[in-house]
Amino acid sequence: MNMLRTAAVTAAAIGMTIASMSAASAAPAPAFLTAKQLPASLTPWTAGAIKSGAAADFCTKKIAPKASSKHRLFQTELDTSAHQTITVAATEAKAKTLVTQLRNSINGCLKRLQQEYPGLKGTSKYHGKINVEEGAHVYSVDTADPRVGSTDIALYSVGRDGRTVTVVGWSQLGDLSGAPLAGFKKTTQTAVAKLY
Repeated sequence: MNMLRTAAVTAAAIGMTIASMSAASAAPAPAFLTAKQLPASLTPWTAGAIKSGAAADFCTKKIAPKASSKHRLFQTELDTSAHQTITVAATEAKAKTLVTQLRNSINGCLKRLQQEYPGLKGTSKYHGKINVEEGAHVYSVDTADPRVGSTDIALYSVGRDGRTVTVVGWSQLGDLSGAPLAGFKKTTQTAVAKLY
């Protein structure tokens, strides 16, 4: 009698485990931005394939774990490019830590650039928080190289929905005055909102 009851309990436990595993595997994958959801540009955006790992970027490189990250690159016919990385952390606590690490890296990016390229001038700014899911934060890194007379502007955002974190980056030649900051904030809101 005890053996039958034990067998029944074991079978029930196995059934529950399989059901929970099926539910976990059936969870939808986070959705990436499409080309049409990027800030307006003079020429159309083209979206690349979704690939494993984090996008290669000086300000955020080597922070998001490769095994649990995917990225997509975007480009236009002009000198404008963008990228999105999505990382699914093991827990919400780890996702919060990742957001902090990414934000700190972007905050310190200009200083690291100036160490690597002596003489580089620039300004780094925080453009506030966007209220979407668990929040998103927007930054700009504006640089100028007096030796060659070039200027570059990059916009970044870091957002989170539960244990999923996304980073969006946008860059082009020029400075902050010519960057679509309002459009980038809208793109960021869309990126976080459509994760799930």
